[in-house]
Amino acid sequence: MRATVPGLGRRNRCLRSAVLVGVDSTLGPVPGDSGSRLPSSAEDPDFFRLLVDSHQRFVGAPLVDPAATARWLYEDAPFGLLAHDADADPRFVYANRTAQRCFEYGWDEFTGLRSRLSAEPDRQEDRNRLLAEVREHQFSTGYRGLRIARSGRRFWIEDVTMWNLVSVGGVRIGQAAVFYRYSDASTTRPEVGRTAF
Repeated sequence: MRATVPGLGRRNRCLRSAVLVGVDSTLGPVPGDSGSRLPSSAEDPDFFRLLVDSHQRFVGAPLVDPAATARWLYEDAPFGLLAHDADADPRFVYANRTAQRCFEYGWDEFTGLRSRLSAEPDRQEDRNRLLAEVREHQFSTGYRGLRIARSGRRFWIEDVTMWNLVSVGGVRIGQAAVFYRYSDASTTRPEVGRTAF
């Protein structure tokens, strides 16, 4: 199946997902800062803007076409996007439909789930290194990691870009990541996905 990302050409819709967007749920409003904190809904336009603006600022490339909306990102994006808070043991606060299909959780199950549960215990060190690298350097690209779905199915996420989420007032909200390919862990060749924006 092929899908078109507005303004970005044709993409393979089924084979993209994303990982871990961190949000610091303890932060309150910052005077003069209209940046969002936790999403109020799956299609929260302020949270969408935080994702898009932070990606552009730190990665230096657009996450989505300027015509894209929060609804498109949640319902129709040909990649997935997940969010978790920035607590010491963070919880997911966002997962678009593509990510939900990949990880086999619905919105209500995903939001509130500890994000460490997306990787098996023996893969936590690898995951934690990625999170720390992004905190220190603002973003990271080229990550590949083993993840686990609700059913216990293991799969590789590949071609991951992860970046910090920072409000317009300069408050670190957390992190975000997107991956465009995944493959069943029992196969050696990843499914073909998007190469770059």
